[in-house]
Amino acid sequence: MDPPLPGSPPLLSLSSGAPTSASLYRSEPLYTSTSSTSTTTTTCKLVDVHGVKVASFSVDGQELICLPQVFELFLKHLVGGLHTVYTKLKRLDIAPVVCTVEQVRVLRGLGAIQPGVNRCKLISRRDFDTLYGDCTSARYDPTNRKPYRAKVTRDSSRSKHLTGTLLRRHSII
Repeated sequence: MDPPLPGSPPLLSLSSGAPTSASLYRSEPLYTSTSSTSTTTTTCKLVDVHGVKVASFSVDGQELICLPQVFELFLKHLVGGLHTVYTKLKRLDIAPVVCTVEQVRVLRGLGAIQPGVNRCKLISRRDFDTLYGDCTSARYDPTNRKPYRAKVTRDSSRSKHLTGTLLRRHSII
């Protein structure tokens, strides 16, 4: 087998060719690189968040998780959309960190974000817990939105009278 190209994702399968859960969820970093703009090392690994493995970068000693991935996994059914999440982040005074181009490539390679995505943001686990708590306590149900126009309702006796009048007027009864 040829050695992998520089920058290509690591092989996650064993010699049998079939990936196993042990090879997919390992504690050691999946990717390690040094940014040319700083002297810090950015490391990516899968971490457990609420029982699910999520892509995480260790940047300057702080663990940051992929915001679009945790949105898809935990927040999508709680809020109207990603725009709502960014509005909540602003209200909660949480500033996500913008991914570098290299981090976006790594996240795409892991399947944490969709192939066409070229921008991504990261937040700390503590900030995610704050955001998650806000989303779950808001009692917002996107399927139970108010209608655009309010329906006019009439009391049943008047409605029956009007219906009878209209039917007589049109010679139906």
